[in-house]
Amino acid sequence: MSQTNKFQPILLGSDINVYGMARSFHEEFGITSLALSASGLAPTKYSKIVEVQTHENFDHEETFIQVLRDFASKHKDSKKKYLLVACGDGYALLASKYREELSEFFEVPYIDYALYRQLENKPDFYNICEQYNLPYPKTVLVNPKSEIDTLVDELTFPYPMILKPGNSISYLDVHFEGQKKAFTIASNEEMKLMLHRCYEAGYPDEMIIQDFIPGGDENMRVLNAYIDKNHKVRMMCLGHPLLEDPSPKAIGNYVAILPDYNQQVYQQIQDFLEKIEYTGFANFDMKYDPRDGSYKLFEINLRQGRSSFYVTLNGYNLTRYLVADRINNEPFTETIYGKGSKLWLGVPKKVLLKYVNPSFKEEIRRFINSGNYGTTLFYSKDNSPKRYLLMKYAFHRYIGAFKTYFHK
Repeated sequence: MSQTNKFQPILLGSDINVYGMARSFHEEFGITSLALSASGLAPTKYSKIVEVQTHENFDHEETFIQVLRDFASKHKDSKKKYLLVACGDGYALLASKYREELSEFFEVPYIDYALYRQLENKPDFYNICEQYNLPYPKTVLVNPKSEIDTLVDELTFPYPMILKPGNSISYLDVHFEGQKKAFTIASNEEMKLMLHRCYEAGYPDEMIIQDFIPGGDENMRVLNAYIDKNHKVRMMCLGHPLLEDPSPKAIGNYVAILPDYNQQVYQQIQDFLEKIEYTGFANFDMKYDPRDGSYKLFEINLRQGRSSFYVTLNGYNLTRYLVADRINNEPFTETIYGKGSKLWLGVPKKVLLKYVNPSFKEEIRRFINSGNYGTTLFYSKDNSPKRYLLMKYAFHRYIGAFKTYFHK
């Protein structure tokens, strides 16, 4: 049986992460993916490599599981394997929660729900970091019952500080003036204001106040890994983000990544993932701290990252390891540690060159002039005029976003 008849990728969502995974499957296996989503988003529109089926409220638990039950019932006589790949936090959580039931029909490369909840909740994740000696920034937790003004007045690390939600999923359900995905806070007054607004809006979980690690985006690192069903890390690939989206609701989303390599970081993360018996894709955000020379972890995403196509672009196709493990049952042989050679771009070249730290401009120009760069969204085998124009428009909008929101 050929690979294309052997399995069918079922991607959950319709955003740029979905398109990146669909493109990875298409590049590696020539296969068209099916995406199930609550709505159709621009990155997967007019595409020939992914078919998006929308189901109203698919991002709600009851609808999610019912749609997948119906799908399993409809395809129960199929000889194909159906491979579930979640491309957002909410879908990854639901895949983990219903893993046992879904595994009766689908291939479900996700950890059990108890471990998922520990790792997904940032305060719990920092406790696990303590347990496994993983460096992370100094942290103070706030909850809805905290005496906010007193707590803020007693903070001991200097401004600016970082403020972010402990639960990124429940945070999406609240709305308040000045809301951001993460805040860089300059004063006591601003910290108190944002915390009060957040809790008055009904946010039910912990907020995290964190020591600001010196340096800009250029000190960030991102790591994607694939861990097989026997908890062996099959592939790791480190990236060096150069610039982040400055828009309030997209802060922290990388828009340019250089390849990087650091065996010490690889070894540290590999040991951790294998000890906790992880499985599936994992994505880590970290930052180099020049004060002590360590790479401090901010979070683990329990899925491949939104910008993880940089891994495929650099020759380590994300789907290769997943299919080898979950579809072909190929035994583990060795861990592959990524050493890339291509710049990944999520914005127009001129935006990157205008706003990036000037010390990187020469290196970026070398990648661009030699043709060693690429994007997730512009794929030569999926370039209908309608799609091309929509993606050009999506890229063009970053010019205005950076002009409006970017601050050095």
